[in-house]
Amino acid sequence: MKIQILGTGCAKCNALTMATEKAAQTLGLEYELEKVTDLNRIMSFGVMMTPALVVDGKVKASGKVPSVDDLKKLLV
Repeated sequence: MKIQILGTGCAKCNALTMATEKAAQTLGLEYELEKVTDLNRIMSFGVMMTPALVVDGKVKASGKVPSVDDLKKLLV
């Protein structure tokens, strides 16, 4: 599973990264995590608000930091 966090490195982006890692580890998932900070790449996903969560190329959340429980649902 490839997980990408789209954002410029703001506090919400970092919070999403930590919460996503916690959710994936709790579920025992094998994953690769990539932080995407380049604005052109972020825009190529069609995302207008960051932070955003992309799982296997599909945008799952944008403009907010879901709870760990919500992230678990988005990852499975």
